[in-house]
Amino acid sequence: MGRIVVSQLVTLDGVVQDPDGAEGFERGGWFDRFLGEDREAWAPLLFAEALRADALLLGRRSEAYFGSRWSARTGEWADKLNGMAKYVVSTTHEPPVWANATILDGDVVDEVSKLTQELDGDVLVYGSRRLVHTLIEHDLADELRLWVLPVVLGAGARLFGETGDEKPLRLTGARTVGDGLVQLTYERVRAA
Repeated sequence: MGRIVVSQLVTLDGVVQDPDGAEGFERGGWFDRFLGEDREAWAPLLFAEALRADALLLGRRSEAYFGSRWSARTGEWADKLNGMAKYVVSTTHEPPVWANATILDGDVVDEVSKLTQELDGDVLVYGSRRLVHTLIEHDLADELRLWVLPVVLGAGARLFGETGDEKPLRLTGARTVGDGLVQLTYERVRAA
């Protein structure tokens, strides 16, 4: 059975919007401004995470974003990401940018539930804020790996939105990466 693992860059106040500044958000570009020298400690951890994963699950815009940046790259990390199976949640039916991508065009909850039954291992979710909200709301995210940057933006779209009910999580890991980045890992608490 597959596990849905959300691996997300986030500010201390929960903002995930426009980390690279490409969307034009006035406070965008926070990733490069505040990760700084911690990038050298962070990159090998993200690479190792990708090596352990079996597939990616992405929203359409995140698939286009990552696909346009990774498709032309080479090397072990790029080869892993480019070769891995990708599942893209989309209502527009635009063709995927990235190789090995399959559009999930039915009900998101049903499609992701089926996917976890069909796959083994970790299915990573990068970016994809709206998809992550849906996964959390419907208890489909098994693990959250939050890469917390040391900044409070004070505005912007946040990782966690309103939910229909409480979503209990259990902290399973916390570590400092470099001088200011923190990785927090939470697992979903399953009902008894």
